[in-house]
Amino acid sequence: MTRVDGVNRPTRSQQWYAGTDRNAYIHRAWMRRGLPADAFDGRPHIAIANTASDLTPCNVHLDEVARAVKDGVFAAGGVPLNLPVVSLGETQVKPTAMLWRNLAAMAAEEMLRANPIDGVVLLGGCDKTIPSLLMAAASVDLPAVVVPGGPMLTGHFRGTALGCGTDVWRLSEEVRAGTLSEEAFLESESATYRSRGHCNTMGTASTMACVTEALGMTIPGVAGIPAPDSRLLERAHASGRLAVDLVHADRRPSAVLTRGSFHNAIVALAAIGGSTNAVVHLLAIAGRLGVELSLDDFDAIGADVPLLVDLQPAGRHLMDDFHRAGGLLAALREVRDLLDPAAITVTGRPLVDHLDAAEVWDREVIRARGEPLRAAAGIAVLRGNLAPDGAVVKPAAASPHLLRHTGPAVVFDSIEDLHARLDDEDLAVDENSVLVLRGCGPRGYPGMPEVGNMPLPAKLLARGVRDMVRISDARMSGTAYGTVVLHVAPEAAVGGALALVRDGDLIEIDVPGRRLNLLVPAGELARREPAPAARAAYAAPARGWERLYVQHVMQADKGADLDFLVGSSGDRVARESH
Repeated sequence: MTRVDGVNRPTRSQQWYAGTDRNAYIHRAWMRRGLPADAFDGRPHIAIANTASDLTPCNVHLDEVARAVKDGVFAAGGVPLNLPVVSLGETQVKPTAMLWRNLAAMAAEEMLRANPIDGVVLLGGCDKTIPSLLMAAASVDLPAVVVPGGPMLTGHFRGTALGCGTDVWRLSEEVRAGTLSEEAFLESESATYRSRGHCNTMGTASTMACVTEALGMTIPGVAGIPAPDSRLLERAHASGRLAVDLVHADRRPSAVLTRGSFHNAIVALAAIGGSTNAVVHLLAIAGRLGVELSLDDFDAIGADVPLLVDLQPAGRHLMDDFHRAGGLLAALREVRDLLDPAAITVTGRPLVDHLDAAEVWDREVIRARGEPLRAAAGIAVLRGNLAPDGAVVKPAAASPHLLRHTGPAVVFDSIEDLHARLDDEDLAVDENSVLVLRGCGPRGYPGMPEVGNMPLPAKLLARGVRDMVRISDARMSGTAYGTVVLHVAPEAAVGGALALVRDGDLIEIDVPGRRLNLLVPAGELARREPAPAARAAYAAPARGWERLYVQHVMQADKGADLDFLVGSSGDRVARESH
């Protein structure tokens, strides 16, 4: 039994296990493989949604974390149940992990609803695993708490700290520029990834762990604990205990994930210099709850928030430095006045109540509010005839001199076209050009891959150029950097103006003015047709998940979720199985 509003009510799992009929017998008997009879007396059954996989290297340690969660559930009088769910390895799967985020969310949602469980602990690390689990938890709305897997420890190469992802982009460009040998580049490979855990930069994995804490869906203080740190297992144990308490309190994601909690997540995203990918994930999570959240909210709430965390790719340090310096709560204490004071966490207390004891121990890593790394660092939303439904850029990772720029377009009709022609000596390109890549949005690729941070032409790298304006309907890795305009909506494949750009067209980007325009007369644009080469490269799957995805995926400004998954369905199961 669980007590809700002073009334004892049967737990959800008792709908399966209570009674003497044939169905109850079947449900209990098949679980009596080590569980005692009193496991079915009404105590909470807690699923551990586990994304551990050898093919998701960042999550490979989550089985150990799951064991700590299991011990915590037992200690609190619950019954823990391991539930492997779809795992997405950002670095491994092709064409992009984002193609399967919605599938992973849908599969997890259905398994949480279909099984005799009362609550869930969500274990994720790599980029798409936490977003997909949050989308699932929001849709089924069972009591839930997240345990992020944590970042890896800092690796060093030739005496220099390496940020995974960020330094891959940097070093690979130096090889192409001829300033670093291939041998040295490959030698750095084994030094970059020193331990278990996800990327140690403020990439998407670290961002989503921090944003999830700001949303209120973790025990406060857990985001950013390095994966090998024993304190992660301690917090995992505490999360298992908390999951049982959440069931008794009937505290569900819908009570935690309010408009105010998304406000706090956007503030946190700006203060930490987080990944642009958080935008599509937060929009998708909000959509599952019916919370009103738009692309413009990221600009309105986050644009003037100072960048306080000096972390790659926007700064210098790495995630174990951030944790040592005080972590997310210490950073949020600096901007406490910008947070929604009423938004609660899974503890039942407001997020702001957990900031009182937070201290900054290293002001080189976490800056004071009055001495930020950048005064206004939030993700900027650009609009204009090239992106009427919006595009995003991360000023904290861009070159200041390129935030206002007009230059001629150099257009690539697909990622294959880019790879084939980028280093052609005859390519008409210079440092003033604007590189345009199309056909890489949710439908066109399909899946909206992380290819927006296009490499620069080799002949410009050799001349010392290290940044250019780049525009696409794709995403980029949260570990990446540069003046990169992303998530152009609508994408080229659904008729967006990106499909009409031609080589030599002037493009204006004005980040302070929030403008992104193709400087071509409207009449001329109306006469143009999409390039045949671009149309030929758009995805046209004949079967399976890809076909379903292309038919139903929404645009980036809507979170790139599937249209039929918007809104919560709850935890009710109507019919028996036998």
